[in-house]
Amino acid sequence: MLHHLELWVPDLQRAEKSFGWLLGALGCTPHQHWEHGRSWRRGSFYLVVEQSPALTAGTHERCRPGMNHVAFRVEGRAAVDALVEAAPAHGWRLMFPDPHPFAGGVGHYAAYLENEDGFEVELVAVTAEDAPGDF
Repeated sequence: MLHHLELWVPDLQRAEKSFGWLLGALGCTPHQHWEHGRSWRRGSFYLVVEQSPALTAGTHERCRPGMNHVAFRVEGRAAVDALVEAAPAHGWRLMFPDPHPFAGGVGHYAAYLENEDGFEVELVAVTAEDAPGDF
């Protein structure tokens, strides 16, 4: 359903480190590369991070109006656990550690990660029959 998602970031190098690792781990491949941005593709969907010269603020605040987080399907609980273990080395920290991995509710096995710039992702454990598609 989504064609692409573009995130404006305050620091392209940090975004490339955190999102590049995560998207690669989720099966995306580098797609585009230009002075102020990068993108990764999986199937028909691609995600862009851009440090646009038109930014009007220096930080992202997920609790303000706008997008709070992006959720990605992950193939099973073991894959979610492996990503959580590797995430700190790539600029991500686990959010909501006390109720993890059920911070989203009983039966919803997921990890919520936040990168150094305050962008949140949710990694949701699913099986192939739960949700077919690119993501």
